[in-house]
Amino acid sequence: MLSRRIERGDTLIEVLFAFAVLSLVVVGAMAIMNQGTVASQRALETTLVRDEIDAQATTLRFLHDAYITAYQPNGTYPVTTPAGQWKKLADTVTTTPVSKFGNTETCERPDKSFILNASAATYIDTPAVFTPALTFAQVVYDGTEVKESQGVWIEAVRSAASADANQQNTRYIDFHLRACWDGPGQGPPMTIGTIVRLYEPRG
Repeated sequence: MLSRRIERGDTLIEVLFAFAVLSLVVVGAMAIMNQGTVASQRALETTLVRDEIDAQATTLRFLHDAYITAYQPNGTYPVTTPAGQWKKLADTVTTTPVSKFGNTETCERPDKSFILNASAATYIDTPAVFTPALTFAQVVYDGTEVKESQGVWIEAVRSAASADANQQNTRYIDFHLRACWDGPGQGPPMTIGTIVRLYEPRG
């Protein structure tokens, strides 16, 4: 009987302290899980956008190779052919510098930009197809036609004429492939960019 009388339960303070410790552990675990989910989402989006940029770069090289293969001095190329699409694209490129990119607050596409239909290997500069990215930067297709270019664009700048006689026939175009979108979590937009340099034949 005496042993039963001296037994006692936990006090209210002890119970509250236990709940406080448990709450801290649960909140910390949820924060770590959330950070892991965000990191995984960012990595997945980055991989998908890199694939999109690679598709644009591959299409650029394909059009350029087709033009080099069909090249003739002062030649003409049907616009329905890959060589004609390259010629149409190259004729719009000037020596005007491209816009600044990276560490931007918003994803604003410059006016002097275009996109390629990687499915049909065609050049598109229609402003209506360019829209902000809904999830990650991508080119959205409707069958074989480009429906939207969400946060993906290309800018091009032609090399300036050289005064060096040995370099006057060495001309090239630098293509700046860019993607910008609002990634998961807080912070500035995510951006990916690369440059493809392609040389133009002369003579």
